[in-house]
Amino acid sequence: MSNRGWVIGAALAALLCSGAVLARDRLGIYNGWAAFKDAETPRCYAIASPEERISGSSRPGYLSIGFWPSQGVTHQIYVNLSRDRSTNSAVTLTAGGRRFRLRGAPSGGWASDRRMDLAIVAAIRSSASLSVESIGRDGRSIVDAYNLRGAPSAIDAAALGCAG
Repeated sequence: MSNRGWVIGAALAALLCSGAVLARDRLGIYNGWAAFKDAETPRCYAIASPEERISGSSRPGYLSIGFWPSQGVTHQIYVNLSRDRSTNSAVTLTAGGRRFRLRGAPSGGWASDRRMDLAIVAAIRSSASLSVESIGRDGRSIVDAYNLRGAPSAIDAAALGCAG
């Protein structure tokens, strides 16, 4: 399977295994990024798995940018790490020379507010790659690296999929 196919497959497997997505329509695949619409919720999202994981885990992490039109939420960033992080470790996303400290969850992180969501999306649009770093429960580093080629198109497809 090509690297791009693996990335999309891993992202979908992560979502399906987590029960996060049961009914969805594919809006498009863009160089390792995909866009989906879940009409039942309703929501749309762009998603990718990391191309490189320095974490010692086979669990596929993912990065998603979500749109929840019924709640007025757009461009919401969520990162699911390739393994669980230490509860006292920060989650840091780096893109376009900017570093963002995310609000931590046991296995990932969220942007702290809408302003940060939009700043991260702007960094994604102007960058070739992105990394998310933290420390795992075992004290070892977690570094998940994403190729951003195709990300702007997937984000636009998700935004359009939930517009109107």
